[in-house]
Amino acid sequence: MNGNNHSPYYPNQHRVVKAYLGPDEVGKLEKAATNLRDRLLIRLLYHLGCRISEALAIEVENIDLANHTITIQHLKARIHLSCPHCSFKLGGTHIYCPRCGAKIEEAVAQEREHRRVRTLPIDKHTVILLDDYISRGGPVSRGSRIFLFGVNRHRAWQIIRECSERAGLPSLINPETGRLRAVSPHRLRDAFAVNAMKVDDSGDGLRLLQEHLGHASFNTTAKYRKVAGEELKAWYQKLWEAEDGC
Repeated sequence: MNGNNHSPYYPNQHRVVKAYLGPDEVGKLEKAATNLRDRLLIRLLYHLGCRISEALAIEVENIDLANHTITIQHLKARIHLSCPHCSFKLGGTHIYCPRCGAKIEEAVAQEREHRRVRTLPIDKHTVILLDDYISRGGPVSRGSRIFLFGVNRHRAWQIIRECSERAGLPSLINPETGRLRAVSPHRLRDAFAVNAMKVDDSGDGLRLLQEHLGHASFNTTAKYRKVAGEELKAWYQKLWEAEDGC
């Protein structure tokens, strides 16, 4: 024993450790931005709940200010394996081809791009911010394309981290591993999803959230139903309030 009673994942036992950012904390993060571009990046990541790769791929032509929508493109490359003898699709563990029975010495690998497109609504305050940013010449031209943000993924992560430090936001706990993690672009996507679940956790709400986030699997969306720590305790206590009042 070293006499230190602190958990490796909880440096301060008296401080409430949260799993997700709340709307107030996201507001502090946005206010900590030192320029309009960074503020808009934070706002879109939270108000759209989009992935950082999707936010950085937004082009001006994808934005419809009149109808309050943004078209998001999600591109994912996948490797497909096939039998060299009959071209049957294989899994990574196949030793023999299920169709022709040939022993698979070396499967044929093909990389295919899966592009998903979804059009998301945006609130009026974000529309005003977008209009201001575009009119000031914020977007960046690259060849024939005009991107909303002219930063790469690494710089975007730095922006979120720097704003988080200025806002004085604490690290968040990973609800699955218990480890602390810094505020990052994906934590804003998580914050959007958790807030949406708190507003509407009905079957229709889950379905709309899955569509909005672009999840292929319903199980990925359903994980946001999980609550932890003080939220779970508060929920449990409410179950027995009537009994306590007897």
